[in-house]
Amino acid sequence: MAEQTDRVLKNLAAVLEQAGSSLQHVVKTTVFLADMADFPAMNDVYARHFGDHRPARSTVAVRTLPKDARVEIDAVALRRR
Repeated sequence: MAEQTDRVLKNLAAVLEQAGSSLQHVVKTTVFLADMADFPAMNDVYARHFGDHRPARSTVAVRTLPKDARVEIDAVALRRR
């Protein structure tokens, strides 16, 4: 779980950078977990990536995710000015 969460957040950071934003400009995330027992491991990695920045977050248990992933994260962010 930690490795997948780290990869998801690194990918998200790269996409945000290309769009003129960053993780520090995220205002809301939705985390989809295939198993809620993975929440603590996901949360540790999530906290490292976001640091003191605390966007609003929802976490949802889902039956399955594409490509047998265990975590997916959707984000809404502002553009840097």
